Amino acid sequence: MSNRHLARTVVLQTLYEWDFGNSKEDPKEILKRDISEFAPGMDNRHFMHDLLEGVISKQKDIDNIIVSAAPEWPLDKINAIDRNILRLGLFELLFADREQVPPKVAINEAIELAKKFGGETSSKFVNGVLGAVYKEMGEPGKDQKSASQKPATQEAHVGAVVYAKHKGEIYVALVHDVFGHWTLTKGRLKDGLSEEVGIVNEAKEELGIDIKVKEKLGENSYETFHPERGKIKKHIVYFLAEAPFEELTLENKKEKGGLDDVKWFKLSEILNLNFYDDILPIVTKAINLLVKN
Repeated sequence: MSNRHLARTVVLQTLYEWDFGNSKEDPKEILKRDISEFAPGMDNRHFMHDLLEGVISKQKDIDNIIVSAAPEWPLDKINAIDRNILRLGLFELLFADREQVPPKVAINEAIELAKKFGGETSSKFVNGVLGAVYKEMGEPGKDQKSASQKPATQEAHVGAVVYAKHKGEIYVALVHDVFGHWTLTKGRLKDGLSEEVGIVNEAKEELGIDIKVKEKLGENSYETFHPERGKIKKHIVYFLAEAPFEELTLENKKEKGGLDDVKWFKLSEILNLNFYDDILPIVTKAINLLVKN
């Protein structure tokens, strides 16, 4: 099934790599590599190629707009992720076919990318810049009903802090995404499964190891936006789970999309890593429990 949100994520990864490499490598080759690595089975490569070429062809114009809309932020002082989210979002807002990408979808998609891959204030910054440009455009489609105005679809997910004991040390298994964050193994809870069975299956599919659930750690919820399905409210229940200290393989990498690494970390190394804000309390609670026990 077409998934333009994932497609935008892959294009953002390509733009980030191209920007980080000072434009020395052909962006088409970077995109080809990223599709092969993170989304080999996707059926909308044409959309990704057009989006990448469009952003790059309009980059000078877009960068001038960013400078005008955010004069207090020199372009080279905006971090690379936020800068390229703005480029992607502004291209879709200003130059994309509005029948295919309504302005509200362009803005919401950019905000969701900023929430997922940016820093603590990235989504507000992106929203501010795109919102200012949108107002200057006369707010086209302001009264048009969109998927984002529908009630959020509820989705149940499960996740786990997976640990192992080895030679007197406690290790935690973490997965790494393409935008530099370490995170927990997690996934959507399949219909008919209990939460405990669901996370056991998810860990096996993602990490390639068997786990034993010990206790519930907590839960959180957040809303995301899908361009075709509208708002989605994800509710995630997290568990503490033990596993043997075996090699981690990042199974089903093709289906997982934006994950690129998996690794065991000693407890003493964990809090120095780059986590998303929403899972940091879960990780901290798990560490405290493991230390206490």
